[in-house]
Amino acid sequence: MKAAIVTGASSGIGLEISKILIKNNYKVYGIGRDFSETLLTPEKFVKVSCDITKTSQLVTKIKEIRSRDEIHLLVNNAGVGYFGPHEELNPQKIHEMVTVNLEAPLILTQLLLRDIKMHTGYIINISSVTANKSNTHGCAYGATKAGLTSFSGSLFDEVRKYGVKVVTIHPDMTKSKFYRNADFKEGSSQDTYLLPEEVAKAVDMIINQREGMLVSEITLKPQKHQLQKQ
Repeated sequence: MKAAIVTGASSGIGLEISKILIKNNYKVYGIGRDFSETLLTPEKFVKVSCDITKTSQLVTKIKEIRSRDEIHLLVNNAGVGYFGPHEELNPQKIHEMVTVNLEAPLILTQLLLRDIKMHTGYIINISSVTANKSNTHGCAYGATKAGLTSFSGSLFDEVRKYGVKVVTIHPDMTKSKFYRNADFKEGSSQDTYLLPEEVAKAVDMIINQREGMLVSEITLKPQKHQLQKQ
């Protein structure tokens, strides 16, 4: 059975991607901080409690996983965002965003790339529409996502000759717990946000393409752009 690692798998987009991968006959190692409210408990879903801001802990967990299974697919989904004027952030919040959104994906990819090359597998990075635009009141967050998108493009050019598929997904506003740290959230009508399962469907499409063809970047947007205060 093919094995996959998904970060941020306890809820939202990561959990829905895990469900899609299980339907495609992957054994999924879901990495998250807290699985207490995660209802997904099939045999093919292995909950891995880990704080990915702690690099040594993350490296140890990956080594344990690799001792049991060779990894065919990696989804770097975990993300954190703090928003507002840049001067009102603090060093701890900036460090957390850089570590979770950029450093952890770079480290995970480095640790798993030999396995993925061996199996001509997938690296799917969940970036953001903010990666490709100016982000007032989200300068640092946008910068981390721009870094992840840049990494994805360069890595694909580096490893495509080995059959490795590197894909970047840029979701817009998605209805999830992600905006719990913000003073805004998605609009009230369904045409103002994405659903986590819709992002997961993009992953389903990616992994079921003809071998030899790749959609390297996908941008997902709701029909309308609307925010509301919370």
